[in-house]
Amino acid sequence: MRDILDLDRFPLDHPGTAPWTALVAQCRADLTDNGMFNLHGLMRKEVAQEVVTTLTPKFASESFRHERAHNIYFSDVPDLAADHPANLRLKTSNNTLCADQITGSPLLRLYEWPEFAVFLAATMQLPELHVMPDPLARVNVMSYREGQALNWHFDRSHFTTTLLLQAPDQGGAFEYRTALRSERDPNYDGVAALLQGRDPELRQISLSPGTLNVFRGKNTAHRVTPVQGDIARVIAVFSYYQQPGVMFSDSERMGFFGRVS
Repeated sequence: MRDILDLDRFPLDHPGTAPWTALVAQCRADLTDNGMFNLHGLMRKEVAQEVVTTLTPKFASESFRHERAHNIYFSDVPDLAADHPANLRLKTSNNTLCADQITGSPLLRLYEWPEFAVFLAATMQLPELHVMPDPLARVNVMSYREGQALNWHFDRSHFTTTLLLQAPDQGGAFEYRTALRSERDPNYDGVAALLQGRDPELRQISLSPGTLNVFRGKNTAHRVTPVQGDIARVIAVFSYYQQPGVMFSDSERMGFFGRVS
């Protein structure tokens, strides 16, 4: 894996050693303090660019243009008024390639590398993580071109793992609000404040290509601002679960990928 990852700075290949344990401790501290951690330059910059170069024609000819109007939950909240901010309709637009369209990619090598899942589980303080057998959902690569954006939402999984491959000229910033809700409290008033631009705890970061970003996606509201300029924002999303064998339903596949197989 040293040909695609900087394992001198990030010793993911030596679990249990002092440097590995120190890195895990720092990532846990960042998750506690900031709701996320970043490993800047985990994937070598030239490898990230090579992946983008390889996938660019596929985005032009094979990708699914995912466009939808949704609220922050991806489903209406029936006990709230239709005009409540928590039911506000937002627009998301991107182009997606699925795992079966990136065969042989360094992204799949990384996803299937056992030490990567071991490291991620340790940072999240979980006993283990499993890859998905789902041939579409296990790894996705998303492109955001001029005017496209990922709007406010919560993720279905507790943690979200992404790797930025290409940054745009302008826009495409990652905005997030850590711990906006909890398992017991949906915090509709807090959601309203965020969507109305009144949340003082809103944060924004711009990542560099090759950066691994892990954050608490289930209770952290987040979005990607609209991209500006000719260079797309390209990012890979890795899906791991605590239980083995997790698959998307046919309806989920149609909604996210435009196909079931």
